[in-house]
Amino acid sequence: MKRRFLLCALLIATAIAVQVAQAAGEAPAVGTSAPDFTLTTNEGNQAGLKDFKGKWVVLYFYPKDFTGGCTLEAHNFQADLAKYEAINAVILGVSVDTAESHKSFCAKEGLNFKLLADTDKKVSDAYGSLRDYGKDGKSMMLSNRNTFIIDPQGKVAKVFLNVSPSGHSAEVLAALASLQKP
Repeated sequence: MKRRFLLCALLIATAIAVQVAQAAGEAPAVGTSAPDFTLTTNEGNQAGLKDFKGKWVVLYFYPKDFTGGCTLEAHNFQADLAKYEAINAVILGVSVDTAESHKSFCAKEGLNFKLLADTDKKVSDAYGSLRDYGKDGKSMMLSNRNTFIIDPQGKVAKVFLNVSPSGHSAEVLAALASLQKP
């Protein structure tokens, strides 16, 4: 009898812990106000969501500068940058890397859009985009590969979770075209 009671108590405690953990890092839903933020850019300046009111914002989270998938994703956004500008959209990349790392990454890879340094991980968490990439018993909390399209009024218009970097820019452009139809 004691074992069953302990097992039930353990299951209940685990369920509560899972719900709390999910609630803390849940992605904002379509139609809700996008969580505001101010972060340091690759240029060393402060930039926040409010700075882009009136524009469509493609806010993409990625794990780490100078890695294969992240570089591919950034190159694709860069290659399509003129298309985004033509439809009143800005690209903002976010990772937990430092502004200095972002500056070097942009210089090396020829990136002409802003990368934002979320070193305290609060913005990544607010957007449900923080993930434990633990290896060999070492925990490393990095941004997950998620993208949010935010409309000119600051509402979440589209959410992409766990994206594949290769064709993602084209996918975002198609979604923007659909969202901007009258």
